[in-house]
Amino acid sequence: MKLYHGSTQIVEKPLVSYGRDNLDFGKGFYTTNLQEQAEKWVQRFILLGKKGFINIYDFQDKDIKEKRRYKIFSEYNEEWLDFILSCRSGGKDYLSYDIIEGGIANDKVFNTIELYLSKLIDKSEALKRLKFEKPNNQICFISQDILNNVLLYESAYELSGKSV
Repeated sequence: MKLYHGSTQIVEKPLVSYGRDNLDFGKGFYTTNLQEQAEKWVQRFILLGKKGFINIYDFQDKDIKEKRRYKIFSEYNEEWLDFILSCRSGGKDYLSYDIIEGGIANDKVFNTIELYLSKLIDKSEALKRLKFEKPNNQICFISQDILNNVLLYESAYELSGKSV
C-alpha cells in the first residue's frame, strides 16, 4: 500500500522520535494513504513561505495487522474520542501499540471536540455530530523497529504553492 507524508523536507529515513508530543495518536511518524490529504497538509508549510514535499512510501502491510500491535479506529466513535483526548492531553495510551490508524481530528472535527471539552455539548451530542464527518486517514508509526521493517521510502516530490 502506498503511504504519503507531507513535510518541509525529503524524509528517506523516518524517525518516530522526531514527531511532536500530544498529537491525535501520540508521538510517532504520521502518514496517510490519501495523497490529496498529504498535499493539503503541505499547503500549510507553503503558506508560511517554506518548501513542501510529499514523501512516498511502500507500506509492507501483509499480515502486519494480525502480527503486531495494530490499532484501527474505523470511525469517529466514543473509543476514538476518548483516545484522541487522552493523547492530546499528554496521555501515553498510544505506547500500547506499534501502529495506530484512524480518522484525523481536523479543524472541523476539533471544533466539535472543543465544544465538548468546554462543556457546551455533552459526549452524546459530540458523538452525534462526529457521525456526520467523513473520517480522513492517518497511520501513525509508534515503534521505530516496526517502521524500519515495514515502511520503505520510494520517492518524494516538491509541491508548488498551487491550491489543492
